[in-house]
Amino acid sequence: MAQFLASIYGTEQDKVNCSFYYKIGACRHGDRCSRKHVKPNYSQTILCPNLYQNPAHDASARMDAQQVQQHFDSFYEDMYCELAKFGEVETIVVCDNTGDHLVGNVYARYKYEEDASKAVADLNARWYAGRPVYAELSPVTDFREACCRQHEQTECNRGGHCNFMHRRKVNPALHRELDMAQRKHLKAIGKDKSPSRSPSPVGRRR
Repeated sequence: MAQFLASIYGTEQDKVNCSFYYKIGACRHGDRCSRKHVKPNYSQTILCPNLYQNPAHDASARMDAQQVQQHFDSFYEDMYCELAKFGEVETIVVCDNTGDHLVGNVYARYKYEEDASKAVADLNARWYAGRPVYAELSPVTDFREACCRQHEQTECNRGGHCNFMHRRKVNPALHRELDMAQRKHLKAIGKDKSPSRSPSPVGRRR
């Protein structure tokens, strides 16, 4: 029995634990969900809910598509540079959904669990763009399962209220530049374990 329960944990067959929370790290029912949302004590992945404020969702912003992309690229660069200070970042996903439980969510998966824990502890004392940052460990391990396949390939027929992640795409050249910078940084700290910290766009709460 124990082996069977372990095999169905977090799947749709599991009648106790919420499969959406386990797979996506968020559930549209929130605290009202009839199934358990088991928050992990250890994880490689962190979640900063509702952190990205997409100007495309703000009627008063009046930005065209190019300006919205530039705004996002700037945000992504800020997040990447800050998150990489805690350890090697494998993946960052910023949700472009409009549903309350996913809108603006930022997920980051680290290579090591201890780096994710350090990031959560530090980020919960921070502000970004005048708003407090909230961070928690997330059960998400496989973003291929968490991200909407329709959205990745063409266009999702559920739109922004889809319950799977709609990953917002960063400029490929910027992504390559950031990835290369991280590799150089990791190589450098292999020789020097005390690298200087550059100024951070994410302020500390007081």
